[in-house]
Amino acid sequence: MSEALLEIRGLTVGFDVPGGRLPAVAGIDLTLGKGEILALVGESGSGKSALSMSLVGLNRGPRTHIGGEVLFGGRNLVTTGEKELREVRGKDIAVVFQDALAALNPTQRVGDQVAEMIRTHRKISRGDASKRAVELLGEVGIANPAQTARSYPHQLSGGMRQRVMIAIGLANDPAVLIADEPTTALDVTIQAQVLRLLKKLQTEHGTTIVLITHDLGVVAEVADRVAVMYAGRIIEQGTRDEVLFDPQHPYTMGLLSSVPRVDGPAVARLPAIAGSPLTGVTRPEGCAFAPRCTFVHDACLSPPVLKKRYGGPAHLDACVLDETERARARGALEEVAP
Repeated sequence: MSEALLEIRGLTVGFDVPGGRLPAVAGIDLTLGKGEILALVGESGSGKSALSMSLVGLNRGPRTHIGGEVLFGGRNLVTTGEKELREVRGKDIAVVFQDALAALNPTQRVGDQVAEMIRTHRKISRGDASKRAVELLGEVGIANPAQTARSYPHQLSGGMRQRVMIAIGLANDPAVLIADEPTTALDVTIQAQVLRLLKKLQTEHGTTIVLITHDLGVVAEVADRVAVMYAGRIIEQGTRDEVLFDPQHPYTMGLLSSVPRVDGPAVARLPAIAGSPLTGVTRPEGCAFAPRCTFVHDACLSPPVLKKRYGGPAHLDACVLDETERARARGALEEVAP
């Protein structure tokens, strides 16, 4: 991995709910390399967005409890005050939200919203900020940026709104861009364009990208490394090829087996992971996936440890199964019902 840019140590995020405290993130260690694209993968509710939003304190509140360390530029962003954290948000670490229509202000022209982000962190005139906003809209692939800058969000297509969100994220040349499901609800052609844009940002600007997604096709297209999350923990981590082509955890195997293939015969039904993800405040001490795993045994009752076991040199997983059991799990999950 390249030079470490951001380090996460023992990060926890809990939300107070009527039944107690929901452990959305349950002690995560993760290092983000400079200029890489890291994909966070998992089902809805696995903790992907809670993890990413806690990096810049966007989920802070009276009912939210964040612990651990997020080390960036010599500071722990978990304990950094709100005033200082505002200097980091949008300047050093920017976010592209999932629903662009909800994230953009419906009463402001999109060019003004891009310019506002520029002026928040730079001493620049309103006119110069507006010119730069038009340039940014052009850089993200909008064909007529000057005209688009005068438009309101509802006048743009979903793909163009998402490009505007990316332009806002890039307004101050951030070191890290967090993209939360950036291709959700977009058709496949627009998805491909957005993914090419993210890849271009990485190669031409050296932008480090945290890509939150449940779409393994998106991961295969652009990611350098992959971290698979389940019930608030990372259960498998490695390079893209290690995780996608040599999965070691039964949960990752199940995710990959449920993706339809285009290079084989059509099947009547895809394999599915039995059961449902954990949603309550009470979590087992051992492996959280154990209630859904066909190959569970006594060792799964102990707290899981993410470490190097099998696979490639950067491949980590939190499963206690040995090689023979993993081969059986992989074979069973690859079986397709008639």
